[in-house]
Amino acid sequence: MNESTIILLGASGDLAKRKLIPAIYGLIESGKLNYFLLIGAAKDDITSDQMIDDALPFIKNPKKRIINRLKKYSSYQKLDFADKQGFNSLDSLVSEREKKFKMVGNRLAYCSFPASFFCEVTKSLAESGVIKSQEKEENPWNRIVYEKPFGHDLESAHHINTCISECLYEHQVYRIDHYLTKELVSNIALVRFTNCIFEPLWNNHYIDEVQIVLTEDICIEGRGDYYDKYGAVRDVMQNHMLELLALVAMETPKWLTGEFIRYERAKVLKNVCAVDACFGQYDGYKGNFGVFKDSKTETFAMAYLRVNNPRWAGVPFYLKTGKCIDKKETVIYIKFKHIECLLTKGCPIDSNYLTIKITPDAGFSLSLNIKKPGSLYEVIPVDMEFSHECLVEEKVADSYEVLLLEVIRGEQSVSVRFDEIEYAWNVIDEIKKLKIPLHSYKPGTFGPDECNMFAKKHGMRWLS
Repeated sequence: MNESTIILLGASGDLAKRKLIPAIYGLIESGKLNYFLLIGAAKDDITSDQMIDDALPFIKNPKKRIINRLKKYSSYQKLDFADKQGFNSLDSLVSEREKKFKMVGNRLAYCSFPASFFCEVTKSLAESGVIKSQEKEENPWNRIVYEKPFGHDLESAHHINTCISECLYEHQVYRIDHYLTKELVSNIALVRFTNCIFEPLWNNHYIDEVQIVLTEDICIEGRGDYYDKYGAVRDVMQNHMLELLALVAMETPKWLTGEFIRYERAKVLKNVCAVDACFGQYDGYKGNFGVFKDSKTETFAMAYLRVNNPRWAGVPFYLKTGKCIDKKETVIYIKFKHIECLLTKGCPIDSNYLTIKITPDAGFSLSLNIKKPGSLYEVIPVDMEFSHECLVEEKVADSYEVLLLEVIRGEQSVSVRFDEIEYAWNVIDEIKKLKIPLHSYKPGTFGPDECNMFAKKHGMRWLS
Protein backbone atom coordinates (compact mmCIF):
# COMPACT_ATOMS: atom_id res chain seq x y z
CA MET A 1 0.00 0.00 0.00
CA ASN A 2 1.47 3.33 -1.05
CA GLU A 3 0.08 5.01 2.04
CA SER A 4 2.37 6.37 4.70
CA THR A 5 2.78 8.76 7.59
CA ILE A 6 6.20 10.29 6.93
CA ILE A 7 7.83 11.54 10.14
CA LEU A 8 10.63 13.88 9.13
CA LEU A 9 13.12 14.34 11.97
CA GLY A 10 15.35 17.32 11.28
CA ALA A 11 12.59 18.91 9.21
CA SER A 12 14.09 22.42 9.31
CA GLY A 13 17.48 21.32 7.96
CA ASP A 14 18.99 21.69 4.50
CA LEU A 15 18.38 18.10 3.43
CA ALA A 16 14.69 18.33 4.30
CA LYS A 17 14.03 21.58 2.43
CA ARG A 18 16.35 20.92 -0.53
CA LYS A 19 15.63 17.24 -1.16
CA LEU A 20 13.05 15.48 1.01
CA ILE A 21 10.07 17.86 0.93
CA PRO A 22 10.58 18.50 -2.83
CA ALA A 23 10.67 14.70 -3.29
CA ILE A 24 7.38 14.31 -1.41
CA TYR A 25 5.93 17.07 -3.58
CA GLY A 26 7.13 15.22 -6.69
CA LEU A 27 5.50 11.96 -5.58
CA ILE A 28 2.20 13.77 -4.96
CA GLU A 29 2.38 15.54 -8.34
CA SER A 30 3.07 12.26 -10.18
CA GLY A 31 0.22 10.48 -8.40
CA LYS A 32 2.54 7.94 -6.76
CA LEU A 33 1.69 9.11 -3.23
CA ASN A 34 -2.04 9.71 -2.90
CA TYR A 35 -2.52 9.00 0.81
CA PHE A 36 0.00 10.56 3.15
CA LEU A 37 0.69 12.60 6.24
CA LEU A 38 3.87 14.62 6.76
CA ILE A 39 4.88 15.22 10.37
CA GLY A 40 7.95 17.41 10.76
CA ALA A 41 10.01 17.70 13.93
CA ALA A 42 13.12 19.74 14.70
CA LYS A 43 14.58 22.11 17.29
CA ASP A 44 13.50 25.27 15.43
CA ASP A 45 10.33 27.07 16.46
CA ILE A 46 8.46 27.20 13.12
CA THR A 47 5.02 26.26 11.81
CA SER A 48 4.17 23.47 9.38
CA ASP A 49 3.40 26.06 6.69
CA GLN A 50 6.85 27.59 7.19
CA MET A 51 8.40 24.14 6.86
CA ILE A 52 6.79 23.77 3.43
CA ASP A 53 7.45 27.37 2.36
CA ASP A 54 11.17 26.98 3.11
CA ALA A 55 11.29 24.18 0.52
CA LEU A 56 9.50 26.12 -2.26
CA PRO A 57 12.72 27.61 -3.77
CA PHE A 58 13.87 24.03 -4.42
CA ILE A 59 10.68 22.88 -6.16
CA LYS A 60 10.57 23.54 -9.90
CA ASN A 61 7.40 25.35 -10.95
CA PRO A 62 5.41 24.54 -7.79
CA LYS A 63 1.66 24.24 -8.34
CA LYS A 64 -0.52 26.00 -5.80
CA ARG A 65 -3.01 23.11 -5.75
CA ILE A 66 -0.35 20.60 -4.73
CA ILE A 67 1.30 22.96 -2.24
CA ASN A 68 -2.08 23.53 -0.56
CA ARG A 69 -2.64 19.79 -0.39
CA LEU A 70 0.82 19.25 1.08
CA LYS A 71 0.16 21.91 3.72
CA LYS A 72 -3.25 20.43 4.58
CA TYR A 73 -1.73 17.07 5.44
CA SER A 74 1.37 18.43 7.20
CA SER A 75 2.08 19.15 10.87
CA TYR A 76 5.12 20.29 12.78
CA GLN A 77 6.35 19.88 16.34
CA LYS A 78 9.29 21.60 17.96
CA LEU A 79 11.45 18.79 19.34
CA ASP A 80 14.68 18.58 21.28
CA PHE A 81 16.19 15.18 20.45
CA ALA A 82 17.39 14.86 24.06
CA ASP A 83 13.86 15.32 25.42
CA LYS A 84 12.26 11.88 25.79
CA GLN A 85 8.94 13.40 26.82
CA GLY A 86 8.95 15.28 23.54
CA PHE A 87 8.85 11.95 21.68
CA ASN A 88 5.77 10.91 23.67
CA SER A 89 4.13 14.14 22.51
CA LEU A 90 5.25 13.37 18.95
CA ASP A 91 3.58 9.95 19.12
CA SER A 92 0.37 11.58 20.36
CA LEU A 93 0.47 14.07 17.47
CA VAL A 94 1.05 11.32 14.91
CA SER A 95 -1.75 9.14 16.34
CA GLU A 96 -4.14 12.10 16.44
CA ARG A 97 -3.47 13.02 12.80
CA GLU A 98 -3.73 9.40 11.65
CA LYS A 99 -7.11 9.08 13.38
CA LYS A 100 -8.38 12.37 11.95
CA PHE A 101 -7.52 11.44 8.37
CA LYS A 102 -8.31 7.72 8.76
CA MET A 103 -4.81 6.51 7.95
CA VAL A 104 -4.02 2.81 8.42
CA GLY A 105 -0.90 3.53 10.51
CA ASN A 106 2.03 2.81 8.15
CA ARG A 107 4.90 4.91 9.56
CA LEU A 108 8.18 5.95 7.99
CA ALA A 109 10.59 7.91 10.21
CA TYR A 110 13.35 9.71 8.28
CA CYS A 111 16.44 10.66 10.31
CA SER A 112 17.81 13.77 8.62
CA PHE A 113 20.46 14.72 11.17
CA PRO A 114 24.05 13.77 12.14
CA ALA A 115 24.88 10.14 12.94
CA SER A 116 25.89 11.11 16.48
CA PHE A 117 22.15 11.29 17.31
CA PHE A 118 21.11 8.02 15.62
CA CYS A 119 21.33 5.83 18.71
CA GLU A 120 19.67 8.26 21.11
CA VAL A 121 16.82 9.12 18.73
CA THR A 122 16.19 5.48 17.77
CA LYS A 123 15.79 4.56 21.43
CA SER A 124 13.38 7.45 21.98
CA LEU A 125 11.34 6.56 18.88
CA ALA A 126 11.04 2.94 20.01
CA GLU A 127 10.32 3.67 23.68
CA SER A 128 7.64 6.25 22.86
CA GLY A 129 5.98 4.00 20.28
CA VAL A 130 6.47 6.42 17.38
CA ILE A 131 8.20 3.52 15.61
CA LYS A 132 7.22 0.14 17.01
CA SER A 133 9.45 -2.92 16.97
CA GLN A 134 8.05 -5.57 14.59
CA GLU A 135 9.63 -9.03 14.52
CA LYS A 136 8.07 -9.83 11.12
CA GLU A 137 6.88 -7.77 8.17
CA GLU A 138 3.27 -6.87 8.91
CA ASN A 139 0.63 -4.23 8.26
CA PRO A 140 0.59 -1.54 9.38
CA TRP A 141 4.36 -1.43 9.00
CA ASN A 142 6.93 0.73 10.87
CA ARG A 143 10.22 1.65 9.16
CA ILE A 144 13.12 4.00 9.81
CA VAL A 145 15.54 5.63 7.37
CA TYR A 146 19.04 6.83 8.28
CA GLU A 147 20.76 9.31 5.99
CA LYS A 148 24.51 8.84 5.44
CA PRO A 149 27.16 9.01 6.74
CA PHE A 150 26.53 6.12 9.14
CA GLY A 151 29.20 6.73 11.79
CA HIS A 152 32.68 8.11 11.19
CA ASP A 153 34.71 4.89 11.43
CA LEU A 154 34.27 1.14 11.98
CA GLU A 155 33.98 1.43 15.76
CA SER A 156 31.29 4.14 15.70
CA ALA A 157 29.33 2.35 12.94
CA HIS A 158 29.39 -0.89 14.96
CA HIS A 159 28.18 0.97 18.05
CA ILE A 160 25.26 2.54 16.15
CA ASN A 161 24.32 -0.78 14.52
CA THR A 162 24.33 -2.54 17.89
CA CYS A 163 22.17 0.18 19.44
CA ILE A 164 19.63 0.05 16.61
CA SER A 165 19.43 -3.75 16.70
CA GLU A 166 18.44 -3.56 20.38
CA CYS A 167 15.41 -1.43 19.44
CA LEU A 168 14.28 -2.57 15.98
CA TYR A 169 14.57 -5.51 13.60
CA GLU A 170 16.80 -5.37 10.53
CA HIS A 171 13.91 -5.54 8.05
CA GLN A 172 12.61 -2.24 9.52
CA VAL A 173 15.93 -0.44 9.07
CA TYR A 174 16.97 1.46 5.91
CA ARG A 175 20.52 2.84 5.94
CA ILE A 176 20.31 4.63 2.65
CA ASP A 177 22.69 5.88 0.04
CA HIS A 178 20.62 7.88 -2.43
CA TYR A 179 23.21 7.06 -5.10
CA LEU A 180 21.76 3.54 -5.23
CA THR A 181 18.47 4.97 -6.52
CA LYS A 182 19.95 6.95 -9.41
CA GLU A 183 18.62 5.57 -12.69
CA LEU A 184 21.98 4.56 -14.17
CA VAL A 185 23.28 3.13 -10.87
CA SER A 186 20.26 0.87 -10.49
CA ASN A 187 20.79 -0.09 -14.15
CA ILE A 188 24.37 -1.36 -13.64
CA ALA A 189 23.34 -4.80 -12.39
CA LEU A 190 20.57 -5.09 -14.99
CA VAL A 191 22.92 -4.33 -17.88
CA ARG A 192 25.47 -6.83 -16.64
CA PHE A 193 23.16 -9.71 -15.73
CA THR A 194 20.63 -9.44 -18.57
CA ASN A 195 23.15 -9.29 -21.43
CA CYS A 196 25.04 -12.50 -22.15
CA ILE A 197 27.85 -10.65 -23.93
CA PHE A 198 29.08 -9.20 -20.60
CA GLU A 199 28.83 -11.83 -17.88
CA PRO A 200 31.26 -14.37 -19.45
CA LEU A 201 33.85 -11.58 -19.73
CA TRP A 202 33.26 -10.11 -16.26
CA ASN A 203 36.37 -11.49 -14.54
CA ASN A 204 40.14 -11.23 -14.27
CA HIS A 205 40.70 -13.21 -17.48
CA TYR A 206 39.29 -10.38 -19.58
CA ILE A 207 39.16 -7.22 -17.43
CA ASP A 208 42.42 -5.35 -16.90
CA GLU A 209 41.29 -2.69 -14.41
CA VAL A 210 38.29 -0.73 -13.12
CA GLN A 211 38.23 3.04 -12.51
CA ILE A 212 35.52 4.77 -10.48
CA VAL A 213 35.57 8.57 -10.57
CA LEU A 214 33.32 10.92 -8.59
CA THR A 215 34.52 14.51 -8.69
CA GLU A 216 32.88 17.89 -8.07
CA ASP A 217 33.75 21.32 -9.39
CA ILE A 218 32.20 23.00 -6.33
CA CYS A 219 34.15 23.44 -3.11
CA ILE A 220 32.70 22.77 0.36
CA GLU A 221 30.09 25.54 -0.01
CA GLY A 222 29.63 26.59 3.63
CA ARG A 223 29.77 23.03 4.99
CA GLY A 224 33.15 23.43 6.68
CA ASP A 225 32.06 22.38 10.17
CA TYR A 226 30.66 19.11 8.76
CA TYR A 227 33.19 18.39 6.04
CA ASP A 228 36.26 18.93 8.21
CA LYS A 229 35.15 16.03 10.44
CA TYR A 230 34.91 13.61 7.50
CA GLY A 231 36.87 14.56 4.38
CA ALA A 232 36.75 13.01 0.92
CA VAL A 233 37.49 9.44 2.00
CA ARG A 234 34.86 9.19 4.73
CA ASP A 235 32.27 11.41 3.05
CA VAL A 236 32.28 9.97 -0.48
CA MET A 237 34.46 6.86 -0.80
CA GLN A 238 32.93 5.10 2.19
CA ASN A 239 29.40 5.14 0.83
CA HIS A 240 28.89 6.20 -2.80
CA MET A 241 32.11 4.84 -4.28
CA LEU A 242 32.37 1.56 -2.39
CA GLU A 243 28.72 0.85 -3.18
CA LEU A 244 29.46 1.44 -6.88
CA LEU A 245 32.45 -0.89 -6.58
CA ALA A 246 30.27 -3.54 -4.93
CA LEU A 247 27.64 -3.31 -7.69
CA VAL A 248 30.29 -3.72 -10.39
CA ALA A 249 32.13 -6.57 -8.65
CA MET A 250 29.36 -8.64 -7.05
CA GLU A 251 28.63 -12.24 -7.95
CA THR A 252 25.38 -13.22 -9.66
CA PRO A 253 22.53 -12.87 -7.14
CA LYS A 254 19.78 -15.48 -7.00
CA TRP A 255 17.32 -12.75 -7.98
CA LEU A 256 17.91 -9.13 -8.97
CA THR A 257 16.06 -7.72 -6.00
CA GLY A 258 16.22 -6.76 -2.32
CA GLU A 259 18.10 -9.00 0.06
CA PHE A 260 19.74 -11.04 -2.71
CA ILE A 261 21.53 -7.96 -4.08
CA ARG A 262 22.47 -6.76 -0.58
CA TYR A 263 23.96 -10.17 0.25
CA GLU A 264 26.22 -10.13 -2.81
CA ARG A 265 27.29 -6.50 -2.27
CA ALA A 266 28.31 -7.36 1.29
CA LYS A 267 30.36 -10.37 0.11
CA VAL A 268 32.37 -8.08 -2.17
CA LEU A 269 33.08 -5.44 0.46
CA LYS A 270 34.18 -8.12 2.94
CA ASN A 271 37.01 -9.01 0.54
CA VAL A 272 38.21 -5.52 -0.41
CA CYS A 273 41.65 -4.44 0.76
CA ALA A 274 43.56 -1.16 0.39
CA VAL A 275 46.90 -1.12 -1.45
CA ASP A 276 47.81 2.54 -1.90
CA ALA A 277 46.37 6.06 -1.88
CA CYS A 278 47.09 9.72 -2.65
CA PHE A 279 45.53 12.63 -0.73
CA GLY A 280 45.20 16.33 -1.47
CA GLN A 281 43.74 19.52 0.00
CA TYR A 282 42.83 22.50 -2.17
CA ASP A 283 44.45 25.88 -1.52
CA GLY A 284 42.16 28.07 0.57
CA TYR A 285 40.29 25.20 2.23
CA LYS A 286 41.50 26.21 5.69
CA GLY A 287 39.96 29.66 5.25
CA ASN A 288 36.41 28.26 5.24
CA PHE A 289 34.15 28.81 8.25
CA GLY A 290 34.16 25.79 10.56
CA VAL A 291 37.49 24.43 9.29
CA PHE A 292 40.40 24.14 11.72
CA LYS A 293 43.32 26.40 10.80
CA ASP A 294 45.74 23.45 10.96
CA SER A 295 43.31 20.99 9.32
CA LYS A 296 44.76 17.82 7.80
CA THR A 297 41.43 16.85 6.22
CA GLU A 298 41.72 15.69 2.60
CA THR A 299 39.45 17.25 -0.03
CA PHE A 300 40.85 14.98 -2.75
CA ALA A 301 41.68 11.28 -2.66
CA MET A 302 42.81 8.49 -4.94
CA ALA A 303 42.85 4.88 -3.79
CA TYR A 304 44.09 1.61 -5.22
CA LEU A 305 41.95 -1.28 -3.96
CA ARG A 306 41.79 -5.00 -4.67
CA VAL A 307 38.97 -7.52 -4.32
CA ASN A 308 40.46 -10.71 -2.94
CA ASN A 309 38.31 -13.40 -4.53
CA PRO A 310 38.76 -15.77 -7.52
CA ARG A 311 36.81 -13.58 -9.96
CA TRP A 312 38.84 -10.41 -9.37
CA ALA A 313 42.26 -11.66 -8.22
CA GLY A 314 44.92 -9.32 -9.58
CA VAL A 315 42.52 -6.69 -10.98
CA PRO A 316 43.14 -3.18 -9.60
CA PHE A 317 40.16 -1.00 -8.69
CA TYR A 318 41.13 2.68 -8.81
CA LEU A 319 38.93 5.26 -7.05
CA LYS A 320 39.23 9.03 -7.42
CA THR A 321 37.16 11.74 -5.73
CA GLY A 322 37.59 15.38 -4.88
CA LYS A 323 36.13 18.83 -4.31
CA CYS A 324 37.12 21.93 -6.30
CA ILE A 325 38.22 19.79 -9.25
CA ASP A 326 38.17 20.90 -12.89
CA LYS A 327 34.90 19.08 -13.66
CA LYS A 328 31.88 17.47 -12.07
CA GLU A 329 31.24 13.88 -13.08
CA THR A 330 30.51 10.40 -11.83
CA VAL A 331 31.72 7.68 -14.18
CA ILE A 332 32.88 4.05 -14.13
CA TYR A 333 35.39 2.71 -16.65
CA ILE A 334 35.74 -1.04 -17.23
CA LYS A 335 39.00 -1.56 -19.11
CA PHE A 336 39.29 -4.88 -20.93
CA LYS A 337 42.64 -6.55 -21.48
CA HIS A 338 44.78 -5.53 -24.42
CA ILE A 339 44.43 -7.99 -27.27
CA GLU A 340 47.48 -9.36 -29.06
CA CYS A 341 48.02 -7.37 -32.22
CA LEU A 342 47.87 -9.50 -35.38
CA LEU A 343 48.48 -6.66 -37.82
CA THR A 344 51.74 -6.35 -39.71
CA LYS A 345 51.67 -2.59 -39.13
CA GLY A 346 49.51 -0.02 -37.38
CA CYS A 347 49.93 -1.47 -33.87
CA PRO A 348 49.34 -0.97 -30.99
CA ILE A 349 45.55 -1.19 -30.80
CA ASP A 350 43.83 0.43 -27.82
CA SER A 351 41.95 -1.66 -25.26
CA ASN A 352 38.17 -1.91 -25.30
CA TYR A 353 36.29 0.04 -22.61
CA LEU A 354 32.81 -0.12 -21.19
CA THR A 355 32.00 3.35 -19.82
CA ILE A 356 29.09 3.85 -17.42
CA LYS A 357 28.42 7.56 -17.05
CA ILE A 358 26.11 8.46 -14.17
CA THR A 359 26.45 12.27 -14.20
CA PRO A 360 26.14 14.72 -15.80
CA ASP A 361 24.98 12.95 -19.01
CA ALA A 362 23.78 9.51 -18.00
CA GLY A 363 24.53 6.71 -20.44
CA PHE A 364 26.63 3.72 -21.46
CA SER A 365 29.25 3.47 -24.17
CA LEU A 366 31.31 0.55 -25.45
CA SER A 367 34.52 1.31 -27.34
CA LEU A 368 35.48 -1.00 -30.20
CA ASN A 369 38.41 -1.01 -32.61
CA ILE A 370 37.54 -0.85 -36.32
CA LYS A 371 39.35 -0.32 -39.60
CA LYS A 372 39.49 3.31 -40.57
CA PRO A 373 37.35 3.81 -43.68
CA GLY A 374 39.50 4.27 -46.78
CA SER A 375 42.64 2.75 -45.23
CA LEU A 376 44.07 -0.73 -45.50
CA TYR A 377 45.48 -1.38 -42.03
CA GLU A 378 44.82 1.67 -39.85
CA VAL A 379 42.63 0.82 -36.84
CA ILE A 380 40.73 3.47 -34.86
CA PRO A 381 38.56 3.27 -31.73
CA VAL A 382 34.85 4.11 -32.02
CA ASP A 383 32.20 4.39 -29.31
CA MET A 384 28.82 2.68 -29.44
CA GLU A 385 26.79 4.97 -27.20
CA PHE A 386 23.48 4.82 -25.40
CA SER A 387 22.25 8.16 -24.07
CA HIS A 388 19.68 7.74 -21.34
CA GLU A 389 17.90 10.98 -22.20
CA CYS A 390 17.42 9.91 -25.83
CA LEU A 391 15.38 6.87 -24.80
CA VAL A 392 13.41 8.29 -21.88
CA GLU A 393 10.68 10.68 -22.99
CA GLU A 394 9.09 11.44 -19.65
CA LYS A 395 10.70 13.07 -16.63
CA VAL A 396 12.90 10.69 -14.64
CA ALA A 397 12.06 10.70 -10.93
CA ASP A 398 14.53 12.39 -8.60
CA SER A 399 16.66 9.90 -6.62
CA TYR A 400 14.99 10.93 -3.35
CA GLU A 401 11.55 10.37 -4.89
CA VAL A 402 12.64 6.86 -5.85
CA LEU A 403 14.14 6.32 -2.42
CA LEU A 404 11.02 7.30 -0.48
CA LEU A 405 8.76 5.27 -2.75
CA GLU A 406 10.96 2.17 -2.49
CA VAL A 407 11.05 2.38 1.31
CA ILE A 408 7.25 2.71 1.38
CA ARG A 409 7.07 -0.38 -0.85
CA GLY A 410 9.52 -2.25 1.38
CA GLU A 411 12.23 -2.67 -1.30
CA GLN A 412 15.46 -3.34 0.61
CA SER A 413 17.93 -3.02 -2.28
CA VAL A 414 18.03 0.77 -1.70
CA SER A 415 19.24 0.09 1.84
CA VAL A 416 22.74 -0.83 2.94
CA ARG A 417 22.81 -3.81 5.31
CA PHE A 418 24.56 -3.55 8.69
CA ASP A 419 27.48 -5.77 7.63
CA GLU A 420 27.90 -3.83 4.36
CA ILE A 421 28.35 -0.67 6.40
CA GLU A 422 30.94 -2.26 8.67
CA TYR A 423 32.88 -3.90 5.82
CA ALA A 424 33.00 -0.53 4.02
CA TRP A 425 34.28 1.24 7.13
CA ASN A 426 36.92 -1.45 7.52
CA VAL A 427 38.22 -0.58 4.03
CA ILE A 428 38.26 3.12 4.89
CA ASP A 429 40.11 2.47 8.15
CA GLU A 430 42.69 0.48 6.12
CA ILE A 431 43.17 3.42 3.75
CA LYS A 432 43.61 5.81 6.68
CA LYS A 433 46.22 3.50 8.24
CA LEU A 434 48.42 3.87 5.14
CA LYS A 435 49.61 7.24 6.58
CA ILE A 436 49.47 9.03 3.23
CA PRO A 437 50.94 12.57 3.13
CA LEU A 438 48.65 15.48 2.24
CA HIS A 439 49.49 17.45 -0.91
CA SER A 440 48.09 20.83 -1.95
CA TYR A 441 46.40 21.66 -5.24
CA LYS A 442 44.89 24.70 -6.89
CA PRO A 443 41.06 24.89 -7.15
CA GLY A 444 39.76 24.05 -10.61
CA THR A 445 42.62 21.69 -11.49
CA PHE A 446 42.93 17.90 -11.84
CA GLY A 447 44.29 17.61 -8.29
CA PRO A 448 47.76 17.51 -6.72
CA ASP A 449 50.73 17.15 -9.09
CA GLU A 450 51.90 14.23 -6.93
CA CYS A 451 48.93 12.19 -8.14
CA ASN A 452 50.62 11.89 -11.53
CA MET A 453 53.31 9.95 -9.66
CA PHE A 454 50.57 7.69 -8.25
CA ALA A 455 49.45 6.81 -11.78
CA LYS A 456 53.02 6.31 -13.01
CA LYS A 457 53.86 4.14 -10.01
CA HIS A 458 51.01 1.74 -10.75
CA GLY A 459 51.35 1.79 -14.53
CA MET A 460 47.92 3.26 -15.19
CA ARG A 461 46.40 6.43 -16.62
CA TRP A 462 43.23 8.12 -15.50
CA LEU A 463 40.59 8.25 -18.23
CA SER A 464 39.08 11.41 -16.73
